[in-house]
Amino acid sequence: MKTYFITGIGTDVGKTIAAALIVQALKADYWKPIQAGDLEASDSLKVKSLIANEITKFHPETYQLNHAMSPHAAAERDRVHIDISNFDIPKTNNHLVIEGAGGLLVPLNRTNTILDLIELLNTEVILVSKHYLGSINHTLMSAALLQQRKIKVKGILFNGLENKETESIIKEITGLEILGRIAPIESLNKTSIAAHALKLKNI
Repeated sequence: MKTYFITGIGTDVGKTIAAALIVQALKADYWKPIQAGDLEASDSLKVKSLIANEITKFHPETYQLNHAMSPHAAAERDRVHIDISNFDIPKTNNHLVIEGAGGLLVPLNRTNTILDLIELLNTEVILVSKHYLGSINHTLMSAALLQQRKIKVKGILFNGLENKETESIIKEITGLEILGRIAPIESLNKTSIAAHALKLKNI
């Protein structure tokens, strides 16, 4: 069974949409270890609303925090300490997609980051990148951090319209596989996600 940790080169690069597409493509289970803010419209609920199969199970978050901010700060406001040893991969006989929060160095507490969580869970990573001025730098730094920690990376999934120059230099420098591209989706719903999920061939 496949277990993927979906992380991004930063915030708002499309991790949740990428997670929904991969969940639908694999009919995988879904787990968001930490939800900070938007508890009534969480990423788990967003993904659940976009999935068109009856196999996927949604596993509860380990931490639900009330404020939409960095997990370490949200936890401090809630007077909670995020203990990295509390995270255990949910037991399932299915594929599993895990969605992170923000980028790799987002702090969970005063010591640990998302990168430490990925290392602890010992899962393969899919890195989501989005084209914007500076995204090459952010993508290369994220890939370098993962490679320095010897974390297995399935590849990079680009979100948005094709940019051959950017994608080719990232592929050349990182040596990572380009898993595909998430084309802009005008209307996000179960039908559109199911249709786009069929295009993910290398997951």
